Amino acid sequence: MDEKYKHLAEIIKKRRSIRTFLQKKVEKEKITKIIHSARYAPSAGNLQPLEIIIVDDPLIKQEIFYAALQQESIQSAPVVLVICGDVDRTASKYGKRGRELYVIQDIATATQNILLTATSLGLGTVWVGAFDEDKIRRILQLPKNVRPFAIIPIGYYEKEPEVPYKRSIEEIIHYNTW
Repeated sequence: MDEKYKHLAEIIKKRRSIRTFLQKKVEKEKITKIIHSARYAPSAGNLQPLEIIIVDDPLIKQEIFYAALQQESIQSAPVVLVICGDVDRTASKYGKRGRELYVIQDIATATQNILLTATSLGLGTVWVGAFDEDKIRRILQLPKNVRPFAIIPIGYYEKEPEVPYKRSIEEIIHYNTW
């Protein structure tokens, strides 16, 4: 088996949703590496709508915690990334489809890069999608064209969670038609 594939496959399989973090500071260098990996995600027309807000201020994290249905991982993580997209940037080339679909796809691929890179660096993450978008906009003072899509708490964790059930490959493959 190709060694690069084997290494990547191990990281993909190791990634878990971590919701409890140690109170240990995440090194700035690791956050920088994580964000660099997000920059290399594909985007429609290479328009790169990605915008990331790094939140490490406890008061702002607390406000985000309340805007995100009081998900404890947000408060317990030393750092939280709020992953946003400039919808106007994508819509400028692709119109409605860019605004309603492509920007979402672009941010999702960047978010996956964030999750996998954090895992490769020995950090835990969880993809938080349940939050009040308008409250997050106000808390972070986002411009009208920038939409929050995901909140990613990041930190060190004490123990590895168990591997969750995954459907078999035979259950998910359909050749040519359903």
